[in-house]
Amino acid sequence: MANFVLIAVCIIAGMVFKATKSIHPDANKGINTWILYLALPAVSFKYLPKVHWTTEMLFPIIATFLTSVFCFFFMMFYSKSKGYSRRSRSTLELVSGYSNTSFIGFPLVSAFYGERFLSIAIICDQTMFFSLSTLGIIAALRGGSQSGKISATFILKRLITFPPLVGCIAALILSQFIDFTVAEPFFDKLAATVSPLALFSVGLQLKFNGWKKLIPQMSTSMFYKLILAPAITLGLAFLFGIKGNIAKITIFESAMPTVLTSSIIAEQFRLNTKLTNLTIGFSIIVGLFTSAFWYQIIELLF
Repeated sequence: MANFVLIAVCIIAGMVFKATKSIHPDANKGINTWILYLALPAVSFKYLPKVHWTTEMLFPIIATFLTSVFCFFFMMFYSKSKGYSRRSRSTLELVSGYSNTSFIGFPLVSAFYGERFLSIAIICDQTMFFSLSTLGIIAALRGGSQSGKISATFILKRLITFPPLVGCIAALILSQFIDFTVAEPFFDKLAATVSPLALFSVGLQLKFNGWKKLIPQMSTSMFYKLILAPAITLGLAFLFGIKGNIAKITIFESAMPTVLTSSIIAEQFRLNTKLTNLTIGFSIIVGLFTSAFWYQIIELLF
């Protein structure tokens, strides 16, 4: 409970600083740069070399990717039933199919399960980024881009220049040749900044203006992201016979709210940024409570 309170305090602090205008409007960009270029790669170097790789470790990859794929079909049927445009459908796909597995997920995993399980969370996070950078970009392009066809080179460039992914791959490869034990205190200090800074940054970016008109779309998006997606992952765990901590963390990470990057992509490809930003804000607040609900379900079943 104490950790949960600290999570809420960090987010609220960011919202208060933003409301009082006592911090630069773009302060979150500097904070995010620190997290992306230093803190998250440090998390990879801290935990990934210690991962015991088994066939079960493929489950976070498969399950995380499938939740994004299932979102495509869910939003396709929902949008057709409501008569929504291709632009609206793509916005819903983008804002509903991808979890905030690092900025929110890592702090919550640490709070509910302990930092030692971040190694599994990292795998979920990198798979989610891969899905967002491929399926998410394709969905955004189909819905609103006026820049023409997107090339495989563009997607590949996004992947290989994303610092956390670079850090993840580097940690996996270099740990086979180099002993990082001496550097662990350094990685510890950098990794410790992820949770408070990420949550504070989230608070700075939350937006809630004009939400009433978009309640139906937001509700559907949050239903998939916070309820249906983890339920699908839970079903996959039973289907594949995955148990223990791998199943727990993967299901818990799939229950995380909407990823902040979806707002940037929605703006870049001229989708409904208002719907995206509002859903992000509300899903984070609601997600703090639904994650506690899923924690109880997971502990009951596993």
